[in-house]
Amino acid sequence: MKTNLMSFSLKKYLAIGLVLAATGMHSCTKYLDIVPDNIAVIEHAFKLRTEAEKYLFTCYSYLPKHGDGWFNAGMMAGDEIWLPQDDQVHWHPAFRIAQGQQNVGDPLFNEWGGNLKGGDGRFNYLRLFQAIRHCNIFLENVRDQTKVPDLPLAERERWLGEVEFLKAYYHFHLLRMYGPVPIVDVNASESASPEELYYKRQPVDDCVNYISDLLDQASAKLPPRIVDENTELGRATKAIALAVKARLWMLAASPLFNGNADYASFRDKDGVALFNPTFDGSKWARARDAAKAAIDMAEENGAALYVYGNDRLNLSADTKTQISIRSAVTERWGTEVVWGLSNSYFVNEALCMPPLARGSNVDRFQLQGVWGAPIKIAKQFYSKNGVPIEEDKTLDFSSYTTVRTAVNSERFLIEPGYRTARLNYDREPRFYASLGFDGGRWYMKDGTTTGSDENGMYVQSKNAERAGFGHFTNWNETGYFVKKLVHWESTTNTTNAPTWKTYPWPEIRLAELYLSYAEALNEVQGGSAEAINYLDRVRTRAGLQGVVSSWTSFSKNPSKYQTQAGLRDIIQRERLIELAFEGQRFWDLRRWRLSSEELNKDITGFTMIGKTIETYNVEKTIFNQTFISPRDYLWPIGNYETRRNPLLVENPGW
Repeated sequence: MKTNLMSFSLKKYLAIGLVLAATGMHSCTKYLDIVPDNIAVIEHAFKLRTEAEKYLFTCYSYLPKHGDGWFNAGMMAGDEIWLPQDDQVHWHPAFRIAQGQQNVGDPLFNEWGGNLKGGDGRFNYLRLFQAIRHCNIFLENVRDQTKVPDLPLAERERWLGEVEFLKAYYHFHLLRMYGPVPIVDVNASESASPEELYYKRQPVDDCVNYISDLLDQASAKLPPRIVDENTELGRATKAIALAVKARLWMLAASPLFNGNADYASFRDKDGVALFNPTFDGSKWARARDAAKAAIDMAEENGAALYVYGNDRLNLSADTKTQISIRSAVTERWGTEVVWGLSNSYFVNEALCMPPLARGSNVDRFQLQGVWGAPIKIAKQFYSKNGVPIEEDKTLDFSSYTTVRTAVNSERFLIEPGYRTARLNYDREPRFYASLGFDGGRWYMKDGTTTGSDENGMYVQSKNAERAGFGHFTNWNETGYFVKKLVHWESTTNTTNAPTWKTYPWPEIRLAELYLSYAEALNEVQGGSAEAINYLDRVRTRAGLQGVVSSWTSFSKNPSKYQTQAGLRDIIQRERLIELAFEGQRFWDLRRWRLSSEELNKDITGFTMIGKTIETYNVEKTIFNQTFISPRDYLWPIGNYETRRNPLLVENPGW
């Protein structure tokens, strides 16, 4: 009999999801460390609360491991982080997608089938339809009040809400990657015919409405906040469900899925259109309302933009602003984290951080710094005046590789007397908080004996220098290191192995919700003053003036913010800067249909083999990136899946 990945018999053995504990995992992740015993039949899993709870945690165990770049496609499959070209030690399927190696024969980063055959299956990618199947089993059994008789009604409702949320999220995760997906609301029955075991892809609008409704059902049952923070942080709350709903409607309203004529002829085998090519402005209103509801719920329960306070180290204003920006991501369960992934702590600090000058951290095996940001990402950040460097009428960045010498007033940003490229001067605080570069200061609490930021550590990245090319395995390809993801209180200035102050991956931050709300407001009403208000909240924390003041005083286009198109450009740039290196740029470029523009630009960096100031500060092409539109906007399902399910159609171009 032919079978489909999503078919399931209630008498079959469970496929148990395993959760790998990250180094330094906090005690609040205990609930994710529990997986069911080898229960022979489903019925045994729902006889008692303790066994049902194990099944609940199996449903959680499929959440993506976004705290590990190896498993974060948004972080590594685009153009934001680049790995050494000549050494493939750190390469993985997501980065191979960035290299243009995605294919239909054996899809990379396959989360449709989880690579059941060969390929990158050894990397254990998620099998999300298997996850959905487990969710359906849980819901069917726990909704039956004759099952799990020792489960209190209030707890039963909460558990149902949690699994409804997970089921919705797994559908959303697939939708974002593949476009139209099957809606698996219930599992096939034991008596199902072979034909009933095949699932069809459903139109995008149907998928969005289904996921949205399911998130509404879940949020009605979920607690507004986690009370038992010692054991339950990371479990679903009302705020998390509403935040995912906001992401869903931002995707649905954006150009990729809203009125995209490229997919007008994309139909299933029965002729049903899988995309609606007609633009629907009401989707932006839904996105606006969803983002505002998520913000309100998060703020009501204590969420706020993170600002570093209680300074006992007498730090400079520059350093304190940088700590605020970095800690918005790296502070464990900080005030800004709406959804932290307890199953996935960030594990790549060593790949972000190089050995620093004026420090003892010289072991290139301990601190590698191989994650490099291309020059175009460095150029993306604003000038110190809060406008794009190409728009700033008071500062000239046209010769951005020309070398300048840092002066003492810049000592908290660049080592005084150091000569480095023009691109590294006169930039906004998020540039210095997010990037390390040749001559750039890199503040760590243990960088000096007192914790002071005076006379602190800095980067030397020319060939044969501490952070430079010359190691047989570890080097940075571009000259820009990802400082933002390294916790400033980690212990790295040591001859021993670093001690990382680990943190659960912040899947959704409050700043993202502010920027989503601003974007949707502008699409509903161009030039919205309220949209600018929410942009300015993020900019204020970043140490910048507001949009109106910055553009009026410093931009070559001072009235840009007054039009819908102009404010859209400002909002998109703000989002790319604020959420840099958090795995959002890749998905945002896709939903805005800008990937075909941005991912066809060359990846460039400084000449890392250069030993002198003159030979190092030369921009070189590292890779000619190629993005084929519209094909590359959606993942291929793959030949294996389309051959064994005759109702599936492949995505256009594959």
